[in-house]
Amino acid sequence: MSPKPTLPAQPMYAMILAAGRGERMRPLTDTTPKPLLSVGGKPLIEHLLPRLSASGITRIVINHAHLGEQLPATLGDGSRFGVHIDYSAEPDGGLETGGGIINALPLLKSDPFIVINGDIWCDYPLSNLPHSFPGLAHLVLVDNPAHHLCGDFAIIDSQLTTDAEPRYTFSGIGVYRHRFFADCTQSHLPLAPLIRKHAASANVSAEHYAGEEWIDIGTPQRLKSLDSRLCRGARNNV
Repeated sequence: MSPKPTLPAQPMYAMILAAGRGERMRPLTDTTPKPLLSVGGKPLIEHLLPRLSASGITRIVINHAHLGEQLPATLGDGSRFGVHIDYSAEPDGGLETGGGIINALPLLKSDPFIVINGDIWCDYPLSNLPHSFPGLAHLVLVDNPAHHLCGDFAIIDSQLTTDAEPRYTFSGIGVYRHRFFADCTQSHLPLAPLIRKHAASANVSAEHYAGEEWIDIGTPQRLKSLDSRLCRGARNNV
């Protein structure tokens, strides 16, 4: 009897969180969604999409709310970045991070799936994200930046915890199983309380990434600093 053919593995989907209002970035975000603000001559999100593609992650879901129509108008179906993009529209004001992911679950057809904040700059090798792990989620933590020295979480035996030292900052990069969001009934829901809830049950694994670069593009000053550095680097490479 011939062996049964091996079915191809389900490709990993990734969701980019792009629905936030970006209050701290005003007035820039009064007319432009934060992931479309320009750094190094192109929108921030256009630096991320090719990195996902190069890591073999080509099925992308992007949520949007504030000025959301600009995202599909700018990015299209994603083909010019080597990916396919589906969009998850949210009502005015958005659904917060957890609610936005829950709203997009029908589009996220792999289990687990990746979630990345659309307003970070990080050199973490995305191909290293695990397809298999114990528990319901796996988070990437980074060293605490100057503006967040208290950190968010600690790691003990590869498990995320809130009750130990040293504490690190959540990078905004994680991998989640659909069951992580089971029993969530609220439409507007932040992600952090869910992470803490499952961490308390030892259902969240974590790693500390001590790479050279992680930036939360949360203020106009950080955006300007990164833009200046990237533009300076581009001139030096000419």
